[in-house]
Amino acid sequence: MASDAPASVPTVWPGTPYPLGATYDGAGTNFSLFSEIADRVELCLIGKDGSEERINLEEVDGFVWHCYLPTVTPGQRYGFRVHGPWEPTAGHRCDPSKLLLDPYGKSFHGDFEFTQALFSYDMNAEDLATGGTPPMIDSLGHTMTSVVINPFFQWASDRAPRTPYHETVIYEAHVKGMTQTHPGIPEELRGTYAGLSHPVIIDHLKSLNVTAIELMPVHQFMHDHRLLDLGLRNYWGYNTFGFFAPHYQYAANKHAGGAVAEFKTMVRSFHEAGIEVILDVVYNHTAEGNHLGPTINFRGIDNAAYYRLLDGDPRFYKDFTGTGNSLNARHPHTLQLIMDSLRYWVLEMHVDGFRFDLAATLAREFYDVDRLSAFFDLVQQDPVVSQVKLIAEPWDIGEGGYQVGNFPGLWTEWNGKYRDTVRDYWRGEPATLGEFASRLTGSSDLYEATGRRPSASINFVTCHDGFTLADLVSYNEKHNEANGEDNRDGESHNRSWNCGVEGPTDDPEILALRGKQMRNIMATLMLSQGTPMLAHGDEIGRTQSGNNNVYCQDSEISWMDWSLCEKNADQLAFTRKVIEFRKRHPVFRRRRFFEGAPIRTGDQVRDIAWLTPGGTEMTPEDWDSGFDKCVAVFLNGDAIPAPNERGERVVDDSFLLCFNSHSKAVDFVAPDIGYAAQWTAAFDTADPTGETDLVVAAGEKLTLAARSLLVLRKTA
Repeated sequence: MASDAPASVPTVWPGTPYPLGATYDGAGTNFSLFSEIADRVELCLIGKDGSEERINLEEVDGFVWHCYLPTVTPGQRYGFRVHGPWEPTAGHRCDPSKLLLDPYGKSFHGDFEFTQALFSYDMNAEDLATGGTPPMIDSLGHTMTSVVINPFFQWASDRAPRTPYHETVIYEAHVKGMTQTHPGIPEELRGTYAGLSHPVIIDHLKSLNVTAIELMPVHQFMHDHRLLDLGLRNYWGYNTFGFFAPHYQYAANKHAGGAVAEFKTMVRSFHEAGIEVILDVVYNHTAEGNHLGPTINFRGIDNAAYYRLLDGDPRFYKDFTGTGNSLNARHPHTLQLIMDSLRYWVLEMHVDGFRFDLAATLAREFYDVDRLSAFFDLVQQDPVVSQVKLIAEPWDIGEGGYQVGNFPGLWTEWNGKYRDTVRDYWRGEPATLGEFASRLTGSSDLYEATGRRPSASINFVTCHDGFTLADLVSYNEKHNEANGEDNRDGESHNRSWNCGVEGPTDDPEILALRGKQMRNIMATLMLSQGTPMLAHGDEIGRTQSGNNNVYCQDSEISWMDWSLCEKNADQLAFTRKVIEFRKRHPVFRRRRFFEGAPIRTGDQVRDIAWLTPGGTEMTPEDWDSGFDKCVAVFLNGDAIPAPNERGERVVDDSFLLCFNSHSKAVDFVAPDIGYAAQWTAAFDTADPTGETDLVVAAGEKLTLAARSLLVLRKTA
């Protein structure tokens, strides 16, 4: 039964230093906290009425302070007070007036009040943040509290889907944004884990043939003080302070610890549907920000251990993320926290993988990004973490931070070069054809040298950060005025094209062109070698009205508008069609890169061939010629080298993909001898439904509509 008041503790047992955090074993709870700098640590048990009982931790092993309380059960709220040096000039910021949250806390409760009580300096004299004496105002009652959870859960027959990368289709989603307005979800479940796993959402994902849902941050995060003052919120959640806890505001059951069981239930439901759950995780920084930020946990526990401090002046923080601080992944206890967190989410919460936000920051041993850093070494040898999907956002804002293609062999990467190239190609930028060909075939130039396969490229054209697909074809400029920063925030170079009119229009020709451009991009994404990822709502033409940075918009601007399923039914049907088409044809999801050589000695039919609109093979001169917006590519279904999981040869149909990003229609000639005698169209993006009954014989001419993609299947 949950405790509503501080537990009566007649006896404090020594307990153990491991595991860190609060661990209920069915009889009592072990508490453990690392702090190398502390002189004394107090465990504080908090009653529902706000009362506090402090227990001095007498046991210390290897800088880990611990005890066991035999009467403390799930639901008990707690925190720590760490006594030690306040010496900002040496990087130390201990302040026992602050009730500190457990870095290993599995659940949190309450909220933050951004008053003086949260800060260890006089907010009216910011210079004191780098020295002086803390005001010593107690933060109890103004901060959240950690909560002891019940770790036991009936997983029943839950099994991880373990979908191979080459069969994976990722759907990036926001827990609240996906569910807040869905009419089929009970109102009390909207915006929650329970709402996200409701049958109407799962049915929608299954109708798309999505195999994995990638959740934007669900680790417990803080809303920024500045945003709250503006009447906004940290909607995206890239402001973590609890790396073991599901964000409790996303739980329908907001009782202390209720989010944990609800999250587990959600994962179990997705697994029953064959859908993997991938978490977007933010181990590069925390919500405490720079030296002017609040003291809520890491800063007051052991500032110099948890954060990268400025060389020569440890009053300040190194910032490779643009958020004020960077976690110190060089310190063994910080590395342990990251690895313990990852293992916890796999073993206890049953998630199937992670997407690492600004992952280059974790690779910084000193200033440079080091592919052999301690973090990668630990991941490589870890028997749990190394076996799940590991996806890097392979950049940060520091010098040398753009590291696409440079991560180790276990990792896949968000391929920013794919995004940029596909955007440029379909908006008609010149001299993009060679780059486009490389991205379409799996980006071997980026991944083959490290022993990786095409699936290492996480292909995407849109994601949470930037324009939606509908906005990408509707706006030339960002329109972020609602964010309160005079439209200065967000990316200014979007590689977008509004098709002739900025924003909403009733012009049927422009609307038709925008629809075709969305089909072009969606089809290209699903026909490319690699692992495709689409952003939630792109399948129904979701718009953010030109806002390309909705990080602070917890509103209709960022939420899914489910009425678009009917309004943009053709876009939804087309998206389903092309994903299902990819699923049926293994030639579009090869496990190995193309070789481009003849299949057998003396056989001139290759596994892949690039063709001019005239039907002849491209020469080096052709790649730079005037028709660089038009190309055809032959994919040979009889030349798939990798066997299936049973060791059987994989054979598929052969296809000819005809691309035209030109503003005018272009005549193509179906290739002659050695390819096919007859081609039948599989789909054509020039039609709103993709339907076409075109049949063409070898050597015959066909007209490819302006800005369109035609897929032909070999039928004779």
